[in-house]
Parts: sequence; C-alpha cells; structure tokens
Amino acid sequence: MFGFGVDIGIDLGTASILVFVKGKGIVLNEPSVVAINKDSGSIIAVGEEARRMLGRTPGNIVAIRPLRDGVIADYDVTERMLRYFIMKACGKSFFFKPRVMVCIPSGVTGVEERAVRQAALQAGARQAYLIEEPLAAALGAGLDIAEASGSMIVDVGGGTTDVAVLSLGGIVCSKSLRVGGDKFDEAIVRYIRKEHSLMIGERTAEELKIKIGTAYPSGTRGEEFAEIRGRDLVSGLPKNLRVSAGETYRAMQENIEAVVSGVKEVLERTPPELASDIMNKGIVMTGGGSLLVGLDTLIGKETGLPVHIADDAVSCVAIGTGLALGMLNYLQKNNVVSKRLL
Repeated sequence: MFGFGVDIGIDLGTASILVFVKGKGIVLNEPSVVAINKDSGSIIAVGEEARRMLGRTPGNIVAIRPLRDGVIADYDVTERMLRYFIMKACGKSFFFKPRVMVCIPSGVTGVEERAVRQAALQAGARQAYLIEEPLAAALGAGLDIAEASGSMIVDVGGGTTDVAVLSLGGIVCSKSLRVGGDKFDEAIVRYIRKEHSLMIGERTAEELKIKIGTAYPSGTRGEEFAEIRGRDLVSGLPKNLRVSAGETYRAMQENIEAVVSGVKEVLERTPPELASDIMNKGIVMTGGGSLLVGLDTLIGKETGLPVHIADDAVSCVAIGTGLALGMLNYLQKNNVVSKRLL
C-alpha cells in the first residue's frame, strides 16, 4: 500500500503509455491500445495484450487506439484506460488517491487540455496537473531548464513531434507537428500498396521501420533488406516481399522532411543569444521516433548543429513528468504550467 502523497507521472502517448512512480522509476510501458466487446461495451484487454489483437479480432471485438495525434480521440475509452494503468501502477489497495502529472503536446487547444485533465481526475487522480512535452522531455533528459541559457529539444513521439527552445524554466519558442512514428508507419503502408500492390498492416510497417527504416539513405543502413508478408491486391492471396532500406526512406521522405522543416522554423524564430547557446550545446532528441536510424544525422546536416540522442530517449518524457511534480512550486512560480495546473 502507498502512503500519503504518491506522485505519478504519465506520458500519455499516442503509441504507448509510460508511467513513472516517484521512488520507483518507470513501472509501466505499454501500448495505448484497448480491446472492447462491441456488444456489451466491456473492456477485454488493455496495453500489450490488446496490441496483439490489432487487425486480428472477430467482428464483435474491436481493438482501438483512443489517442490520435497526441490528443484524446475517444474520451470514455481513454478514461478507462488511464484508470486501468493508474490502478496497475499503484496496486488495487492504494488508500490515498495519487497526484498525477500528465504531459501534453505543446500545440494542444484549451478544450483538448481540459479533456486530458478531466480524464485523469475521473480515472482516480487526487489532483491532475499538465506539463508540455518539450519541458518534460528536457527534464527527463537531464537538462538544466532553470538556467539562463538556451536548450533545444526535439521530441519525436508516436503522434506528434514537439520542437522547442527552452530557457529560464520556460518555452521561448516552439512548434508542434502532427507527425510522428504513426505517420511513418502509415506512409510505409501506403508506399508498399502503391509500389508493390501489397496490403500490409500497421504492425508490419512498424516492424519494417524498426528493422531497416532509415531517414538518411546513404548512412549506416545502406541497402539492407527485409522480408515482409501481406496480401497481394491483384490475386488476393498471401505473398512475401523483399523491401530495401532505401524504399523505407522514399516512403517516409515527406514526413521526415516535415520534421526537419519544423526544426529549422523554430531555429529561425530563436533569439540570437539563445541561438549561440544552442550552437555550443547542440540539439537534444528524445522520444521513440528519434531512434529512427539517420534522423539525427539528417537534422545535424540540415542545420549545421551537433545533434545528440538522449540516453533513455523513449522514457525521457515519462521521467520528466515525474520529476516535474517534485519541482511544482518552481514551475508554478515561473508561470510555466500554472494556468494548466490550477
């Protein structure tokens, strides 16, 4: 049983949910997928178990992802999913409701903010706070956001990419793009269908991206190949296909260029003093999407700045949300999250 004042940080991601418990670290990392029985409305599975059902369920069971582009697409299912993860993280016998910090993309609307906060409260939080993803990512990556010096963070998540320049505990300029790992997967599905007349699922596309995906075709992956299976759209029969790393780049090129353009746009709006700080420190990349081979090299080449991938890129945002609860007074004093929190 937890004592009074348990603090939980939640990275409410489009692709996966990570839960950070103070004193324990990351206790959960599961896909944000829920399997529901359409007839009764009851939840059959949540997380990894539900993800295995994607594209493989009978008619009366539907596996859905209640978050799209970093925001809530299905409020009721998100609330039930959050309740499940909070209970799982705390154990069923927690006496006091936890304080919860949830991260949100930097470009969300007031309505989307309220939906996230309300979902967390309905799911069993005593107090629900919100923090913008770039701030949480910077905290989780170990950056000193309080100093009067510019730091640049590029957080490539499943649904969104957040680019921000931080100084004195706040966001100086930022851009939130509705481009992320999911869009990379969708682009691969479209490319394979168009170029090879083969229908594959998003899970297969994701596996292909992880295995041989590249954002910089002349980089380390070169001309690696991978075998995939799908349904031939001409014959309607299952078929094997050999795909090259170069093809994954061509499939994702438009989305990759959108990320690079977003980084350039934020740099163009950065005050000159902070820009010189970033030249010295470089750009820090976080999020699962930052692990796409060659993306750091490409951004470095296009901007002329050093680019570093954070040590635990996938968990940075979740760790940062947990740490933010410990420095709540400082963040509120600096008006970084006060309106969002109260």
